[in-house]
Amino acid sequence: MRLYLVQHGEAKPESVDPDRSLTDKGRHDVEKITSFMRPMGLSVRSMWHSGKTRAVRTAELLASGLTPVEGILQRDDLAPNHPIEPVKRDILDEAEDIAIVGHLPFLSKLSASLVTGRELPEVIAFRQGGIVCIEQGEDQAWRVAWMIVPEILF
Repeated sequence: MRLYLVQHGEAKPESVDPDRSLTDKGRHDVEKITSFMRPMGLSVRSMWHSGKTRAVRTAELLASGLTPVEGILQRDDLAPNHPIEPVKRDILDEAEDIAIVGHLPFLSKLSASLVTGRELPEVIAFRQGGIVCIEQGEDQAWRVAWMIVPEILF
């Protein structure tokens, strides 16, 4: 099973935009990642997001690069400081690939817990608009397979 973890694209400060929609750079970064991934023909059963504007828009942009078969789904337990255990249990019950578009520190704690069994220390240096693929091998262990960040793409 593969799990794709995406930190939302760069968002406007709350003082400028209370909904914290994506900046032009944030939108462009996610579009670069999506364009790079599209030829890979990746597909996920579903893509989960937190419902926050920046995560929703990132998921919508990313959908053409990850093709969520069952669509983009909002989950109320993906907030930045939400406990990871309910989501981790759902991931471990999955048999098919999924994607999560979310926030730090949630994604950092979730990835560390899957890879090491502990929420800390951080094991992945997430970047806004970037995507990390971790996969579970036949031995049930989770490992980082690859990571793409906007700054390496042209």
